[in-house]
Amino acid sequence: MNREWLEKDFYKELGISSSATAEDVKKAYRKLARDLHPDKNPGDAKAEERFKAVSEAHAVLADPEKRKEYDEARRLFASGGFGRGGFSPGGASGSYGPGGFATGEFNLGDIFGGAAAAGGDGGLGDLLGGLFNRGGGAGARTSSRPRRGSDVETETTLGFREAAQGVTVPLRMTSPSPCTTCHGSGAKPGTSPRVCPHCNGSGVISRNQGAFGFSEPCDDCRGTGSIIDDPCPDCHGSGIQNRTRTITVRIPPGVRDGQRIRLAGQGEAGLRGAPAGDLYVTVHVSQDKVFGRNGDDLTLVLPVSYSELVLGTTVSVPTLDGRVGVKVPPGTADGRTLRVRGRGVPKRGGGAGDLLVTVKVAVPQKLDDNASEALRRYAEAEKTSGFDPRAGWAGV
Repeated sequence: MNREWLEKDFYKELGISSSATAEDVKKAYRKLARDLHPDKNPGDAKAEERFKAVSEAHAVLADPEKRKEYDEARRLFASGGFGRGGFSPGGASGSYGPGGFATGEFNLGDIFGGAAAAGGDGGLGDLLGGLFNRGGGAGARTSSRPRRGSDVETETTLGFREAAQGVTVPLRMTSPSPCTTCHGSGAKPGTSPRVCPHCNGSGVISRNQGAFGFSEPCDDCRGTGSIIDDPCPDCHGSGIQNRTRTITVRIPPGVRDGQRIRLAGQGEAGLRGAPAGDLYVTVHVSQDKVFGRNGDDLTLVLPVSYSELVLGTTVSVPTLDGRVGVKVPPGTADGRTLRVRGRGVPKRGGGAGDLLVTVKVAVPQKLDDNASEALRRYAEAEKTSGFDPRAGWAGV
């Protein structure tokens, strides 16, 4: 875990309690992200900083494993650290008594920071596993792995037809990205990091203390396995800069409201050229005036006249890619749904759903004298023919 987590209250950043559910975390983040997004607050540095803080808080609390580590660390430090061993988050290095246990203070902050850089997620399991040299012997972990960047989440809103047909959209984001001067290496252009001679590039120093094997991050390279003699002047050796960038995202056809799209390697940059995290884009789809959706099927309501239902007709209706003629058979009942094959939402595996057209009689609010007289004559003829719309209705 990142040592900086211990200095931050992510629950406070999102305005929620530590007992909040995953859904509460998501709702709180979405509301704050909409209000604080740089596109909505151009030139507002304060809003941009809050947006970064809220995004970091969400990245930790939305991940069950990261949230568990964060909560455990907060609980341990709130209760005074690791107890009688004398560990403190920022103390000086101490001495060791019989059996290799610490009798003075130990710089736990260095372990957290170094463990995260030395490999894995740097969580409590890595910390304790290194402390007692879990696995032992030749099988113990001796090589470092670069720390992967954190995942980033953002949102975008699409029109109904854009979501159904697929679209390419630009997303403007402010997040940690590889330094453009050193290309993420952390070293001044023209120079390169060198292998740490103290740990031979492993990032870890192992010692035997009594009955236990003790592993700790290398002090010389702070667990990275490499030393930068001439740091990059722009990123000060971290390989990362906060910058605003615009990326182009291809939204596939048929995306649904609330669906998350993963873009590998487009998240927060890793430390000193380590792999970047992923970007997750939550898509919101606005409603359409004509179309609805049922799975991969498009739906629409077609207004028709009474005479069109009785006599039958062919009506031109819209689709996602033009118009198509729909045949209304004679004697069609009001509310009947007609199916047009293959004119719905494109499917991921190929093909498309159907277009479901529901006919609905449009009743004229006002008729002129000729139309009223014609309708009366029809009503009389209807009675003469013996038609009764309520025959058998309600037991009659």
